[in-house]
Amino acid sequence: MTVVATTSVDETRDLAAAVSSLARAGDVIVLAGDLGAGKTAFVQGFGRGLGVPDRITSPTFTLVHVYEGRLPVHHVDVYRLEQLSEVLDLGLAEMLDDGGVVLIEWGDAILPVLPHDFLEVRITFGASDDDRQIVFHSVGPTWAPRGDAIAGVVSPWGATT
Repeated sequence: MTVVATTSVDETRDLAAAVSSLARAGDVIVLAGDLGAGKTAFVQGFGRGLGVPDRITSPTFTLVHVYEGRLPVHHVDVYRLEQLSEVLDLGLAEMLDDGGVVLIEWGDAILPVLPHDFLEVRITFGASDDDRQIVFHSVGPTWAPRGDAIAGVVSPWGATT
């Protein structure tokens, strides 16, 4: 587990762009945290790091947005889903098979139906309005070995493990 702190939305985006350098086809990133904590800002930075030229917006009402970059970016928001079975209707398996990266806002709510190989990014509010604490937790056979690499790319933000 790696913990960092950011002091602005732009800093959170820059952090996410740095983490995107570790992305591989088929990766799942679970974004967790309170409403307004910065999950979409993280996806915006991650997408920028993968060369997505489009404006990334929250898919709260559409549930899924897809962006083209170095890898396809599938931005999923499961906040409005009422049952785990609804995740199947989103086509998550197909997203994982297309060679892209899947970032799931509120993903901690659907952990039982996700592959047991993901990076959890938990974003919480800090002391002031723009401060955030971001915790990275690598789970599974492809993410766990990247724990040191994550700590390395986020070290400019004062990473602790």
